[in-house]
Amino acid sequence: MTTPVKNIDIANIFDRLADLLELEGENPFRVRAYRNAAATVENLPQNLEEMVKKGDDLTSLPAIGNDLAQKINDIVNHKEIDLLKRLEEKNPIDFEELNRIQGLGPRRIKKLYEILNVQNIDDLYHAAEEQKIRNLPGFSKKIEEHILEEIKKIKEKYNRMKISTAEQNALPIVEYLRENRSIQDIEIAGSYRRRKETIGDLDILVTCEDSISVMTHFVNYFDIDEVLSKGDTRSSIILKSGIQVDLRVLPQKSYGAAMLYFTGSKAHNIVIRKLAKQKDWKVNEYGLFSNDDFLAGETEKGIYNKLGLPYIEPELRENRGEFEAAESGNLPELIKLSDIKGDLHTHTNLTDGKNTLEEMAEAAQKLGYKYIANTDHSKRVTVAGGLDEIQVFENIKRTDKLNENFKDFTILKGIEVDILEDGSLDLSDKVLKELDIVVGAIHYKFNLSREEQTERILRAMDNPYLNILAHPTGRLINEREPYDIDLEKIMQKAKENNCILEINSQPSRLDLNDLNSRKAKEMGVKLVISTDAHSTTQYDFMRFGIGQARRGWIEKHNVINTRNINQLKKIIKRN
Repeated sequence: MTTPVKNIDIANIFDRLADLLELEGENPFRVRAYRNAAATVENLPQNLEEMVKKGDDLTSLPAIGNDLAQKINDIVNHKEIDLLKRLEEKNPIDFEELNRIQGLGPRRIKKLYEILNVQNIDDLYHAAEEQKIRNLPGFSKKIEEHILEEIKKIKEKYNRMKISTAEQNALPIVEYLRENRSIQDIEIAGSYRRRKETIGDLDILVTCEDSISVMTHFVNYFDIDEVLSKGDTRSSIILKSGIQVDLRVLPQKSYGAAMLYFTGSKAHNIVIRKLAKQKDWKVNEYGLFSNDDFLAGETEKGIYNKLGLPYIEPELRENRGEFEAAESGNLPELIKLSDIKGDLHTHTNLTDGKNTLEEMAEAAQKLGYKYIANTDHSKRVTVAGGLDEIQVFENIKRTDKLNENFKDFTILKGIEVDILEDGSLDLSDKVLKELDIVVGAIHYKFNLSREEQTERILRAMDNPYLNILAHPTGRLINEREPYDIDLEKIMQKAKENNCILEINSQPSRLDLNDLNSRKAKEMGVKLVISTDAHSTTQYDFMRFGIGQARRGWIEKHNVINTRNINQLKKIIKRN
C-alpha cells in the first residue's frame, strides 16, 4: 500500500516553497499566498488526499486558488512538485529549522549561507560556537549569543508536535487498528488524552482476543519508517513523520489501571502511588493490589474510588491541585463542547476568509449554534486587506437584512479591530458604537518593551466599545513566543472594564494557554472560546479550544458563549 499524504505534509511543502521563494526575492504577495495556504491546509479537518481522489473542488477551501489546487493534486499524485524541486536544487538551506530562530529572517539566513555555508541548525550552532557570526555585516556579538540561546531552547522544545498534528497521525492509525476484529477496546493515552497543546510520542492501549495478530497488524501499518520493536504485548514504531507510536495490549481487568498509568501525568501518578502506599497497597499499570490481592483496575474510576477519591478527568491530571479539590468535593464541572451556543470570532470572504457570511451562518446553524459574530478585519491588517469605515457600515446593513430571514439564529454585527501601537483602535468610535461586538487584537509591533506592550493593551481596554481581547498573548505554538506583557495587570483591567479574554481555538494559537485560562478564572475574568474561523470547516477547531479550557479548570459559567443570545448581549454590554 502506498504511503498516505497527510495534510501536514502538504502544509510543510507550501511553507518550504514560501521560504525558498522569499529567498529568491519573489513577489511578497505570492510568498504570502503559500504561507496562508500552509496555515489553512495544516488545520483543515478534511483529508486533502481523500478530496483529491474523490475529485472534490479544492478551490472551495480557504486560501486555495486554481494554482494551489493543482499543486495539491501534484503532491498527492506524485509526492512532489516541480517548482519545489527546482528551488531546492538551487538552495539546500533547511528553512524549517533555521526559521525557528527568532530574529533571523530570510535575509540573514541567506547571508549566513552565502558567507559561512550555513544550511541547517547544526551548521548555525557550530558557526556561533566558533564566533564566526558576530563580525558579519548586520550581525553582532549580542545576536550571536541570542542564536546560541535560541538553539538550546529549540533542542528542548521542538521535538513536540501540536495537538492537531498529533491528531492527524493518531486517528488514521487507530482506524487502521480497528480493522483487526480481535480488538475490543482501544484508546490513545498520554498527553494526547490530557489534551496538552503539544504532544511527544503516542501511546495506544488495547484489549483484544489475539495479541499476536494485533501486533503483526500494527507493524504492517503502511506509514511506518522503522519498526523499533515487536513483541506479544508491546511494539514500537516510528512513522514517516518521525513520530514514535507505542502499542500495548492489556488484560481486560487491567485496562483501567493501564489507562490511568499511561495517561499520566508523571506528577499525578506519583501522588496516586503515595496514596496507595499510605494504605499499604501498591498500584501499577496492571492494577491496585494489597499484597497479591487484586483490588481494582478494570476501570480508572474503580481505582480512584478505592483510594477514596472521585473520578478525576484526564485534563486535570497534572498535580496542580486536583487531589485537594477531589478530597474537598470541589472538582470543577468542566465545560463540554455541547455547552457552546455560538462562535464570537469568525471571518468571511470580505477580508481573508473563504466563505460568504450566508455560508458561515448556514454552517453554524447545522452545528446547532444560536448565533455567530461576524468579525472581519479592520483596514490596518495589511495581510488581510481589511474593511474601512464605509465598508463596515455597508456590512452592518447587509447583516441586518440577513437577520430578517432567521427565526432562532442571530448574526452579531462585529469587527476584529487592530490595536494600534499607541493603544487606540483602528476604527473610530462613531463606527464601533454601531456594532454588537468588537474584538480587539494585536497584529503588528510584537517586540515592544514589556511596559509599552502592556500599556498598549490597557489603553485599548479603556475604549468603552471594546468587548473581547483576542489571542491575548500573541503566541504561535512552536513558531512565536508570547509578547512580553504583564498579563496579570491586563486581567485585572479586563475584570474592571468588563472586557472578555479569548481562548482562541486555532491549533497554532490555543491562546490563552491552560495556566493563564485558570488564572483568569481565579481572578473572576470572563472568557470566550472562539475559533477565529476563516472558513466553515474551521468551526471544527472549537474542540481544541474546549480541550485547552478544560485543562484550565474552566466551567460552563466562566464562558460567555455558553449563554443564550439575550443573556450574551447583557453580559457584553459596557455602556
